[in-house]
Amino acid sequence: MRDEPGATAVPLSLPRRRLPRPPGRRIAVKLLVLAVLAAAFAAQAVGALMPHLPLLLAASAGSLAAEGVLYRWQRGMVSLFARSHADVTVRHVLRDLLLVVGLLRLGEQHREGVYAPLVAGLLVLYALHWSIQAVSVLVRRTRTLPVVTRNIDASALRLTPAPPALLRRPGPRLAVFGLPATAGLLATAATDAPVYGVTGLALSLGAALTGLGALLLRLLPGRRPAGEQEVLDWFDAWLARYRPTVGLYFSGGASSAYQANMWLEPLAGLEGRPVIVLRERHMVQRIAATDIPVVCLPKVSTLMRLEHSTLRVLLHPSNSGKTSQVLRIPTIKHTFVNHGESDKLSSCNPYAKAYDEVWVAGPAARERYALAEVGVEDKDVVEIGRPQLDAVRPYAGPPAPGAFTTVLYAPTWEGWDGNPGNTSVVEAGENLVRALLADPGVRLLYKPHPLTGSVDPRARAADLRIRELVRAANRERGGPRPDASAATALARRAAELDRLTAAGFRPAADQAERMLRQPAPEAGRAAAVRRAEAAWEEAYWASLPAWEHQVVTDARPPLYACFNRADLLISDVSSVISDFLASGKPYAVANTSALAEDVFRKSFPTVAAATVLEPDASGVPALLAAVRRPERDELAQERAALALRLLGPAEPPSRERFAGAVRALCAAAGEHRIRRAERLAADVSVPGPRLGTDTSALRERR
Repeated sequence: MRDEPGATAVPLSLPRRRLPRPPGRRIAVKLLVLAVLAAAFAAQAVGALMPHLPLLLAASAGSLAAEGVLYRWQRGMVSLFARSHADVTVRHVLRDLLLVVGLLRLGEQHREGVYAPLVAGLLVLYALHWSIQAVSVLVRRTRTLPVVTRNIDASALRLTPAPPALLRRPGPRLAVFGLPATAGLLATAATDAPVYGVTGLALSLGAALTGLGALLLRLLPGRRPAGEQEVLDWFDAWLARYRPTVGLYFSGGASSAYQANMWLEPLAGLEGRPVIVLRERHMVQRIAATDIPVVCLPKVSTLMRLEHSTLRVLLHPSNSGKTSQVLRIPTIKHTFVNHGESDKLSSCNPYAKAYDEVWVAGPAARERYALAEVGVEDKDVVEIGRPQLDAVRPYAGPPAPGAFTTVLYAPTWEGWDGNPGNTSVVEAGENLVRALLADPGVRLLYKPHPLTGSVDPRARAADLRIRELVRAANRERGGPRPDASAATALARRAAELDRLTAAGFRPAADQAERMLRQPAPEAGRAAAVRRAEAAWEEAYWASLPAWEHQVVTDARPPLYACFNRADLLISDVSSVISDFLASGKPYAVANTSALAEDVFRKSFPTVAAATVLEPDASGVPALLAAVRRPERDELAQERAALALRLLGPAEPPSRERFAGAVRALCAAAGEHRIRRAERLAADVSVPGPRLGTDTSALRERR
């Protein structure tokens, strides 16, 4: 469990963001919208059955207005209605039905024949609506490819831009296409003139027919993307042409993308031809900006095609249910690199024994696996350091006299097991923040874990209260702000970074269109992105007042950038403190485990060089004094020794050790393939690769 160290490939936001509404207020707003919509339909029913024309018109108009509010400001309610089987289609049908009932009740008996064509036209409109939906499903299926790619030229697959979003979403489509008909019926009810209803229906029918025709054209043989087998053949040809050597395998939920993103830069720095292998389609766009080819293989049968490729090694930053599927490929060596190390049980998961090797940062992790006795043999543990930590600057001394002491409070999340020692947010967070804000010389950076509150609502509530404390402290403190040129410079840097990293497709683009718009990147883009990121970070900090506390929740600035700005870290038992040791700066750990301090230190080796803070935060003043006056810092030597134990030696650099481990495992995979191929050629009765396995170039490293 750790904080988010990477960035995602999305446009950047402004430095400060609006705090979320309190939960009670959000619930009240939702209930108000629900009440207004229900009252409007009830009033419309009463107005249609009585009949009462003013009530019918007012209720119908109010219902339409509530729909507009729903889609403009309360999008979460849309899915809630859908789950309750009261989606926009049902509401629209009900609204029109009540209008028709009102027309029939308001008119005299001999007028029913006049209104009958309006009812028939309305039925035809709904028939067209369902026809469009059926055809849109067929179009979507033709555009759902068995392989999704990024940073690969997929123009050979005859990809085209996606149909308009309106044609793909039944609810909004009916609301838009049916609006002229509904307006016409309202006008007819008000004036008793059927011409308005006929005109509205004609407009709606024309729009529906146009949409249906546009979708039917996409089903013509020459306008469909490549079929499944053609795509698979194209993918096999790409594998043979690109000849990947090492890959990053990742499967997980949307919020876990940071686990893969932290390994992108080390992977890109390797020799050979790297590739990123994903399993969930939604994850393709959540991988951060990179020039590495990305392939998403949702089906197991498609994943197994990697067995016939030149891919030798897959790095695994996390465990998931789908990891077991790729481990079945015998021609690839698999290593678990994790997404951060800590003293928690998740850092020595028994699942790790399924991999060929387990790569760890330093000796402490090796000892952790030995003590855990989870089946990981010592010979399979390789110490590579933490190649991501090159971005962390070393300690440059205490804060200058008169300067603010920047404190980074980066708690982890509450976890799945309900252990109160997982996160300090619930029991100690507010006390720690109050104690820090009470010191006029402190500048606080609060960076909560992205998953805070996802399991325990108490953690979410405490997080919101901490943010409010920070906001209130800023109001009371005040001070000069950078001039407008700083904000202008940040906007310019953000625009440049967005130009390099943001994909050039419409928000309504589907996966096929994104594949088309994200071909192989131009040469040198990766280096340009690194320069742009560094420039953006400098502009970001320059745009903020030196006195102002910050709540950092966006992907940028990343965690390591906050490390470089901080004089002190306060966190929980997590990989955050392990990584922070690379800086050599003081750090503190909040003890919410109910353990005595000596037991706490013994139970969690990463705490050995930390100042332990109790939930009441009474030790904060002494901690700040030790940060400002290094002669009071009694833990400097312990931090250096602990960094060596947790992260390994500084020489050779971690990047070199990482690259060496990749080369060694690639060589082992190549030799393994050769032995299997030779045994098969000699008709030795041993399990061998499936027919079609690519054994060419296996002797390159022999």
